[in-house]
Amino acid sequence: MTIDTKQQILVTGGGGFLGKAIIRKLTELGCRPVSFSRSWYADIDKLGVKQIQGDLSDMAAVDQAVKGMELVFHAAAKAGVWGSYESFYQPNVVGTNHIIAACKKHRVPRLIYTSSPSVVFTGKDMEGVDESVPYPDEFHTPYTETKALAEKAVLAAAKEGPAVIALRPHLIWGPEDPHIVPRILERADKLVRVGSRENKVDTIYIDNAAEAHILAAAALTKNPALSGKVYFISNDEPMPLWDIINGILKAGGRKPVTRTLPHGVVWTIGAVLEFIYSTFRLKGEPKMTRFVADELGTAHWFDISAVKRDLGYAPRVSIAEGLKRLEGWLQQQ
Repeated sequence: MTIDTKQQILVTGGGGFLGKAIIRKLTELGCRPVSFSRSWYADIDKLGVKQIQGDLSDMAAVDQAVKGMELVFHAAAKAGVWGSYESFYQPNVVGTNHIIAACKKHRVPRLIYTSSPSVVFTGKDMEGVDESVPYPDEFHTPYTETKALAEKAVLAAAKEGPAVIALRPHLIWGPEDPHIVPRILERADKLVRVGSRENKVDTIYIDNAAEAHILAAAALTKNPALSGKVYFISNDEPMPLWDIINGILKAGGRKPVTRTLPHGVVWTIGAVLEFIYSTFRLKGEPKMTRFVADELGTAHWFDISAVKRDLGYAPRVSIAEGLKRLEGWLQQQ
């Protein structure tokens, strides 16, 4: 992995799960990145990394953060399966457009954007698909729709500059994960298998996801012709979803999921809960949604030959090794 350690680098969402992992990798390589997040983070401070506090929806704040940079990793986003469209649109679309505008204004040479495979998810099986798969005609959540709009904007910006690569990491997990791992462990006693199929899915261990981003930046520097491309990234180990979930449960000292409900039943429960939450404007989020039911009940794994070929990506940490590391981390909490 070759990257210019002297260049000025900004990481948006530096306090987040992926952003922090990218910052750690960069510092290990001898870089001195700058973090841009809404809050201040002690973990980032301990790395000796400069922190800029600001909101993506604030163009002035984004402009000041991007000024003087030679490489931007745009990892910040609002994720989730529930919430108003506007709450996702502001950070994901408006925020990304602010990053693009600032990069153009200050002539930042390279931008690495973190997208998501969910931007092409149709609610049906996706087995071994590559980057040629089109966006769906309709989206099932504000998150997927706004991330698709942001990805399109970033790829369109590549025509005039900066040079851009978009990455689609699928289900990032590992130590310090604030999303997938805690949700699974918190609901350990209530989890139910969705359908009886051994539907395979891709995931990606956090260190592999971070390394892929840095490889993208290095490859884009070496070969500007890669600008405008998008890549799926994963651990390249598709396996039954419930094997992954049970592996995380085991790492957390919980029992495996054994109960099963048909996909259609769980999907209907999600639809009913969505109706209730929307009608009565309940706080929080439903325990199940139609999108989550489809995610749990279908196969979604990807052909990552393009990222291997173009970026030289090869996952260093296997799922088995990742689960061992996760178990060790959970035992220390």
